[in-house]
Amino acid sequence: MSGSPDHLGPDRLDRFARHIVLPEVGGAGQAALAGRHVVLVGIGGIGCPALQYLAGAGIGRMTLIDDDVVEASNLQRQTLFTPADIGRAKAAAAAEWVQRFDPVLEVNAVTVRIGAANAAALIAGADLVLDGCDNFATRLAVSDACVTAGVPLTSAALGRFQGQVANFAGHLPGEACYRCFVGDAFDAEDCDTCAADGVLGAMVGWVGAFAAMHGLRALLAGVATLGDPQWGQLHVFDGLKPSLRTMRIAQDPGCNGCVSGVP
Repeated sequence: MSGSPDHLGPDRLDRFARHIVLPEVGGAGQAALAGRHVVLVGIGGIGCPALQYLAGAGIGRMTLIDDDVVEASNLQRQTLFTPADIGRAKAAAAAEWVQRFDPVLEVNAVTVRIGAANAAALIAGADLVLDGCDNFATRLAVSDACVTAGVPLTSAALGRFQGQVANFAGHLPGEACYRCFVGDAFDAEDCDTCAADGVLGAMVGWVGAFAAMHGLRALLAGVATLGDPQWGQLHVFDGLKPSLRTMRIAQDPGCNGCVSGVP
């Protein structure tokens, strides 16, 4: 850990000048970002670029959760890491990058696997959770914990040349959660893997950067005019055409994750 996440003194203004001059962010928005706590689940292909842009945006406090270690095959797309990091815990290596990039930011590396038993404790106090992990069991556990804690969730996923990003607020009346989208019949074996199917590094960067942008929308909702958080709107990326389309995810009245929020 390091720094003072709520500090935005004169010595910091030049760093964030390009944000502050944007009417959609402004000084109030930048100050709000400095006071926000974001939990990132998965510091892999999606998590690396998302973390870089969130750190660049001046998010004051970040918790990085990943129980994996860096492998040589990660370097093609996980842009935070170098060959010197091979064998190291991803969360710890990423936290060190943040500290070098901006020592004022507070960052905490958590090298455990997040699941139903510990998700609530790990996301406690977060203003936003950004999930870029690689299996449905973890995603569902994180989504359920977010709904219970009243924390918005930015979910990002990738399969070959298709990506998906959405903001979910299942704790709000009438809004879908991630479980409304995928159902509850999945387990850890249901996901395809990058090792089996392949993945283009630039495609992962596109999705991860968009996830960071979408997370910023949620973090600034009600403070700045960056844009509508677009709760429950799934943005689908096709990297081959390329194209981007959006679909609305309706709340499932039978959802086990947010049924209490049904009006």
